[in-house]
Amino acid sequence: MLTQARIRELKKHPDRGWISALRSGSIRRLLKEGSLHASLFDERNLAEIESPEFPGERLMACFNPDLAERRRRKRDELLAATERGLTRITAAVARRTRKPLTQDEIGVKVGKVIHRFKMAKHFTWSIEDGAFDWSRCEDSIRQEAALDGIYVVRTSEPAARLSPEDTVCGYKNLARVEQAFRCLKGLDLRVRPIRHRTEDHVRAHIFLCVLAYYVEWYLRQAWMELLFQDEELAEARPRRDPVAPARPSASAQEKKRKRTTRAGLPVQSWDTLLAHLATRTRNDCRFRSPEDGKLSPIVHQTTEPTPLQPRAMELLEAYPMKGS
Repeated sequence: MLTQARIRELKKHPDRGWISALRSGSIRRLLKEGSLHASLFDERNLAEIESPEFPGERLMACFNPDLAERRRRKRDELLAATERGLTRITAAVARRTRKPLTQDEIGVKVGKVIHRFKMAKHFTWSIEDGAFDWSRCEDSIRQEAALDGIYVVRTSEPAARLSPEDTVCGYKNLARVEQAFRCLKGLDLRVRPIRHRTEDHVRAHIFLCVLAYYVEWYLRQAWMELLFQDEELAEARPRRDPVAPARPSASAQEKKRKRTTRAGLPVQSWDTLLAHLATRTRNDCRFRSPEDGKLSPIVHQTTEPTPLQPRAMELLEAYPMKGS
């Protein structure tokens, strides 16, 4: 979300701190200049480094072995798929001896394979009328492999205000921001686009959207016991490794395996819980007298609750909103 142009604008306001991450090109330059090297991660998966390319900034280099393995495996799969496609083209060119494929025809076939798997930077090829040759760029593959599992978080905040661990955790909180946007624009709140013509209308619309999201956030926090959520997540965040992948707690794994809460209630998703709560209704009833046929006053009759419904109401009362 923070491009270099936006960061330059933020630097004009020293009171505004920010956290962002480097792109792969910048990380590659750090490796080339020697500011970043693999020995930094011999003892820890997190190291703070400096670079003259980023004056006045702090850089937190992180290494995630799980991420490195995923990237290596994905690259190997894409390289193998690209090689199979190029090999088929080579065989097709060799078969066409009576009417050889032209340079343009071969180029179209190669382009389809290269653009499909996005591996053009790792291959070289030569195309002529009736001839096609290709090979891997081993240097390019080795340079990319050196970055596997490495990412660098940058910030303007001083060390006295924000530790390296808190910086990485703060950057990862971007996922919660993205989740909020998905909630606003996706299937939860279904906020449709409205074209406003005045600034006040725009601000009012945004306020209502954020207010609706807060209501949902509050309900999710209160009903965490009933949902497929880790109830120990808030307590575990300050203690867990900021670089390593997050692992669900034992209680969360147990809840997902048994699909029941500690009280024996069935665990719900957000949608199924709302649908279940919606089944309880209040019926307005009137009875006709068998003697004179007159109708009685309206009687309000509420359907019998399921075990899950009163527990949901109890959790809302046990999780009061601040200031209420």
